[in-house]
Amino acid sequence: MFAGIRFIDRYLPGFLLALCLSLPAPAVSAEPDGQRTFILWYRNYDNPAIRSLVELALAKTTEYGDFKVVRSEELSQGRVLRELTNNNNRLVDIANVATTAEREEFLNPIPLPVDGGLLGFRVCLVLPKHLPQFAGIQNIDDLTSRNIRIGQGSHWPDTPILEANGLQVVTHTRYEILFGMLRNERFECFARGIGEVLFDLEHNRADDLVIEPNILFAYPMPSYLFVAPNDQEAAHRLQLGMERAIKDGSFAVYLKRWFGRAVTELGLEQRKVITLENPYLSEESMYVGRHTLENLRRRLDYLSQVASPD
Repeated sequence: MFAGIRFIDRYLPGFLLALCLSLPAPAVSAEPDGQRTFILWYRNYDNPAIRSLVELALAKTTEYGDFKVVRSEELSQGRVLRELTNNNNRLVDIANVATTAEREEFLNPIPLPVDGGLLGFRVCLVLPKHLPQFAGIQNIDDLTSRNIRIGQGSHWPDTPILEANGLQVVTHTRYEILFGMLRNERFECFARGIGEVLFDLEHNRADDLVIEPNILFAYPMPSYLFVAPNDQEAAHRLQLGMERAIKDGSFAVYLKRWFGRAVTELGLEQRKVITLENPYLSEESMYVGRHTLENLRRRLDYLSQVASPD
């Protein structure tokens, strides 16, 4: 437990450790069966790491009552953000996406990075025949001179970040369609977070694709849980649950379980790091993101040492 606390204290800003135990719990709007059903965005529900973190945070806050987490309809990220903003149809209650200043203004963020800040560390999913095109790349100029295009979602905050750094980006609204676009050579690199890419390969049965072994994109981009602006109960409960998990060490266990394997299998410590700027963060999230980048080497060393053997 104490190792977990030291890890979080070392790599996350001090304000993330402040417990909101003194905050009064708002009245719980229980459903007829005495529990609240939380609708989690389907992309997050299908990702066992994110779903397990949401369930961990909710389980740490039993004073709010029983809960159930269910899968949302298959909505694009842009649609999910609009649904959360308006909160008229209640198609989704919780979504984990990368943060931006605009999202923090119009939605209700839980400002603790769900993956310890690793979403902004990205590798390329590629067709095997394109691997020679990536050999020896050292910087952004090498990427542009070789006409390497990056595939991303239309509504993902990565898209303007990559474009702001001079990279050519090809987009689509649906995550699933991007795999077919990569296969059809609409772009050369599908840039995926290091906590996502192994799941992508397994979940999408992408045996014909490979992970490019030599480069690592790095930019400050914390990934938060978001709820509707008027859903203060869910926001309080999720933040309190995550902060309790940080304090008792279970969040560190979560990081080891779900991200230690990726650090080891992707060989991140041997990769050429290409650092990009992110001009779209709020001041608070920029601090979180830059703190993560500054501690990249220590973070990778830690996770690779404690990676679970399974």
